[in-house]
Amino acid sequence: MNRELKRISALVVLMFVVLFGSTSVIQVFQADNLRADSRNVRTLYESYSAQRGSILVQGQPIAESVPSDDVYKYLRTYPQGDLYSSVTGYLTIGGEPTGIEGALNDQLSGTGNAQFFDRIGRIFTGETQQGDSVELTLDPVAQQAAYDALGDLQGAVVALEPSTGRILAMVSKPGFDPNLLAVHDGAAADAAYQALVDDPAEPLQNRTIRGTLNPPGSTFKVLMSAAAIESGAFTPESEFPNPSSFPLPGSTAVVTNANGGPCGPGETATLATGLRLSCNTIFAELGLQLGEGRIADMATAFGFGQELRVPMRVTPSKFPRGLDDAQVALSSFGQYEVRATPLQMAMVSAGVANGGDVMRPNLVERILAPDLTPREEFSPEVLSTPISDNTSATVTQMMVQNVENGAASNARMDGVSVAGKTGTAQNGGDDPYTLWFTGFAPADDPQIAVAVVVENGGGLGQTGFGNLVAAPIARQVFEAVLNR
Repeated sequence: MNRELKRISALVVLMFVVLFGSTSVIQVFQADNLRADSRNVRTLYESYSAQRGSILVQGQPIAESVPSDDVYKYLRTYPQGDLYSSVTGYLTIGGEPTGIEGALNDQLSGTGNAQFFDRIGRIFTGETQQGDSVELTLDPVAQQAAYDALGDLQGAVVALEPSTGRILAMVSKPGFDPNLLAVHDGAAADAAYQALVDDPAEPLQNRTIRGTLNPPGSTFKVLMSAAAIESGAFTPESEFPNPSSFPLPGSTAVVTNANGGPCGPGETATLATGLRLSCNTIFAELGLQLGEGRIADMATAFGFGQELRVPMRVTPSKFPRGLDDAQVALSSFGQYEVRATPLQMAMVSAGVANGGDVMRPNLVERILAPDLTPREEFSPEVLSTPISDNTSATVTQMMVQNVENGAASNARMDGVSVAGKTGTAQNGGDDPYTLWFTGFAPADDPQIAVAVVVENGGGLGQTGFGNLVAAPIARQVFEAVLNR
């Protein structure tokens, strides 16, 4: 009898251990996953009964919760809605939050693990639940300049601080007014959302880090130049044959330059001239000499193919693998199936500017408790070091020449040396070109790196080009930040 009781007792104890273990896993280790589950709308509804934390730029709210006079306690408002919509995202009834609102929903709503003891304390004090605030790295001057410079064009601008990876500007157009989605009238919010979804310009897509990625075109030549110099097999003075067109291996197609002729005078052209005049023929030849493996490795080192969060998820940029020679040649000047986000191309310039160190891009400076004491602060982190300091200096000078007397002349600034590269990417057939610029300034003391992409040819179809449309946008951002 005693033996049977012992067995039953042991079984009961085991059942309690299993039950305790499973509930602990659910309540502790799986808590964040359960809150993030799109089927769990309780967390979203709790955000309206709690005083959600603010999203701040230099201490000023760009998203905040204010008391409401309806069944909800608080209404989410966006004082400068369209200007920061690509950053804040939106919080809407019955839907998933996006942007910073979604990426840091637990912290903003006060439901994160770090706020557990705060919630317990409020149970005893009876205080209203409050979320943490999030202070961003954005520079309001850079953000406004990027927004104004892009105007009514469809595209995006990203600005980085090269030495830290802080994101100084993040603008995607067309944008939207998140206030229309934050209203407490569900039918009105649904109608506003559906109108944005139906808009063929896709205003809900954050083109700085997501959406349908574009071929980077000739801005990819910065990475190619870095790969060439870093290999030790090439210098800026390395010479290449200089025909008017370059036949693609194994194909009847040919590569031509924008001017339809050779890359400057002479039977040969140097690598520096190829970058300065943005010659496709020279970089097609360079690509075949470097080979797919070395190019792909350099692209990966700069961030292509990597999963990044800023903290919003970034769509990985792409350099294809398994290429034949013709595809390698086309990929070498940012065509074929090469695709990149503006953030990625800003990272390329920032890495060159920062002595070869690519810093992990970051949009969040710190998370603040409701009493505004720092709960979590972010430190700069090196993501990779694809090139040496010597290579960085060499490519910088090549990019400076590109602005001073080359294909990126519209990025020039009085009294400031600018390093840059334009791009005019083809999209096939009669589709409008995609227009690019990437670079940094001052070239001798980099404070800001910028990437600009303008889609649909900037309204000019196939007659627009990067230096005409994208370079002046970057220049305005440089001027606003450096001349204040």
